[in-house]
Amino acid sequence: MAAYSGGGLGLLGGLTVGVLVTEALFARRVIGLNENEPPPADGVYGREFAGAGHAGVPWRLGFLGDSTAAGLGVHRAAETPGALLATGLAAVSERPVRLRNVALCGASSQDLERQVSLLLDTDAGRAPDVCVIMIGANDITTRQPPVRAVELLAAAVRRLREAGSHVIVGTCPDIGSVEPVAPPLRWVARRLCRRLATAQTIATVELGGRTVSLGDLLGPEFAANPREMFGPDRYHPSAEGYRAAAMAILPTLCASLGVWPEPERVEPARGESVLRVADAAAAAVAESGSEVFVTGPAAAGDRRRRRALLKHRRQRRVSGSEPEPTEAPAGHAPVTGAPTTRTPAGHDGDTVPGA
Repeated sequence: MAAYSGGGLGLLGGLTVGVLVTEALFARRVIGLNENEPPPADGVYGREFAGAGHAGVPWRLGFLGDSTAAGLGVHRAAETPGALLATGLAAVSERPVRLRNVALCGASSQDLERQVSLLLDTDAGRAPDVCVIMIGANDITTRQPPVRAVELLAAAVRRLREAGSHVIVGTCPDIGSVEPVAPPLRWVARRLCRRLATAQTIATVELGGRTVSLGDLLGPEFAANPREMFGPDRYHPSAEGYRAAAMAILPTLCASLGVWPEPERVEPARGESVLRVADAAAAAVAESGSEVFVTGPAAAGDRRRRRALLKHRRQRRVSGSEPEPTEAPAGHAPVTGAPTTRTPAGHDGDTVPGA
């Protein structure tokens, strides 16, 4: 937490910096160190769709990032973001999903190279169909230079795209939303996180990926119910908090594979528009849950002419179901406590069952 008083504060007076350092130390003491391990969630979800189309071949979903991507703070595999998204994707597409999560608690963008290699070296060298990356908070807390953090993320996105994977990045959350972080430290943290999230968005979409702004982990809901949406350490999300984040990412995940039942068109009534990439990135960071991806004939051409679609997809609530054991991927221990979807999601409904 003390790292919040690092880069970007050189112009502040000595008294202000002293206040920030004091608040950072207090926040660290309140939050403490979470030494728990996230529940393993690797496995196959939606096995009841094994006899459906595509000969029942599962989608391959890769998950990378930090403790939030790993699901630290919950006790059941079914409550981790990877399991929630695997279950939701299976329900929407009516096709099984094989999840492989290589996220590491405490990881910064520095660790993405190793995580990408782990994914690409498994499953007989086949790249995942789609990968979700949730990263950035530890780049702020460890004082990783923003330019370097974005370079490392871009290198990971590039490798995955070149291997044939669709990539969705959940951009840096707003650490200032964490309850023990008080003003003015909260304001500084928010500014640093938003700057990093904007840069992450630009780098990702220019490489053909998509981003979802996690912002303050979906702002008003978390701000109104911090004790419900954050876990016992008051830093990592609770099961309900992870569910809210998964609801924001699921439409983009499904759309990247062409299975989301909404067209990829601009809907001005929802505040959507086609903008320059940098402008779309800045607008997305200001509104949690916003999606950005490059669109139009210049998508593969001159960077200066590229345009991005700023989209606010209609979210579908991820409802609960009883978990069942799943089949583990080859070379991994069997997973218990992870869910399978029970009924397909109707395209006209607002609920993705089974998560």
